[in-house]
Amino acid sequence: MDSNFENYEGAKTRVCEIIDSLESKLLEISHAIHDEPELGYEEHRAHEILTTALINHGLKTEQAAYGIDTAFEAKVGTTGPTIAVLCEYDALPEIGHACGHNVIAAAGIGAGLALSELAEPLKGQLRVLGTPAEEGGGGKVQMLRKGAFEGVDAALMIHPAGSEVERITSLAIQQVKVFYKGKPAHAAAAPEKGLNALDAAVLGYMNIASLRQHIAPNERIHGIFTEGPPKANIVPQHAAAEWYVRSPTRAGLADLKLRVMDCLEAGAKAAGCEMTVSWSDLPYDDVVDSRTLLNAYIENAKKLGRDPRPETETAIVGSTDMGNVSYEVPAIHPMIKIAPEEVAIHTPDFADYARGSMGDKGVLDGAKALAMTVIDCWTSATLLPEAIAEFEEID
Repeated sequence: MDSNFENYEGAKTRVCEIIDSLESKLLEISHAIHDEPELGYEEHRAHEILTTALINHGLKTEQAAYGIDTAFEAKVGTTGPTIAVLCEYDALPEIGHACGHNVIAAAGIGAGLALSELAEPLKGQLRVLGTPAEEGGGGKVQMLRKGAFEGVDAALMIHPAGSEVERITSLAIQQVKVFYKGKPAHAAAAPEKGLNALDAAVLGYMNIASLRQHIAPNERIHGIFTEGPPKANIVPQHAAAEWYVRSPTRAGLADLKLRVMDCLEAGAKAAGCEMTVSWSDLPYDDVVDSRTLLNAYIENAKKLGRDPRPETETAIVGSTDMGNVSYEVPAIHPMIKIAPEEVAIHTPDFADYARGSMGDKGVLDGAKALAMTVIDCWTSATLLPEAIAEFEEID
């Protein structure tokens, strides 16, 4: 412990004071990102706002990091454990920041800016990672594959919600696009000469509807038709669908995918049509939170007047590419309350709260809780070794 701090609690007090001094800047960042929502891999304005804040504060920052235009990485510290704090900043079509990623981004930047002043005296290293396209684009998956988490001892982030919950009830997910090819014919004059691609798609849909009666209660399969015929008097030559397949673990997802494929192939075979499938190259794993790190975060959140509850009391179900990170390094993804409990994420009402007073408080408290947990990682002789030992037991 550096002589500037009587103990590590003194360091936590100092980091919270720094975040308070940055309040106007952090809220300006949050509001600016919220006001100009950008979809995944198109977050050029958010990228500029966030990297400018880091650079102006003296952090060594790489823009367009890892070959991704809207990713970034800032590094501080020269010795000690390396902790990554993650930012998200993409929005949803039509409803903008209805997942509150502006809060995630500003909180992550706030933690990074404050910790940059303590890294050297506390003998710790920090990476602030800008991870684009969480909403289905798999930014973290791509960054993992390109080495962004090499040498990282732990990865932390917060996510806003309508409840204060220790962790997301996450589901592994993979998307698949299905294309059907039949044979066109006049539907009245010569229907026997045709093969109906729409029938193939509909039969596949009905098969999956039946399958859904016999999957685990916490598994999900949902899909839509994305291409259909232009006129009713032509036997459809082409049809297409898109499906999301979710299971509580990536091992369970692998099994469920096989059952889904059986349903789709049976529909195509029954209609006599050809079927091709294209599984997403960016599947999302389930989030395996580090219980050790999560306990440290919870204690820090309680110091701020928050009280994260177990997911068994208030489950928030979803999928995120933070799951892939959690299979590579010890990680946490706690949910921080920024809206009333009746307001669900991915709704216009939640987007409003993400820019309101509760969202603003989430930015500041989120930054503080993350920063204090990083200090625990840097200063505790047992925290990271216990987290790493726990992590090594993950299948």
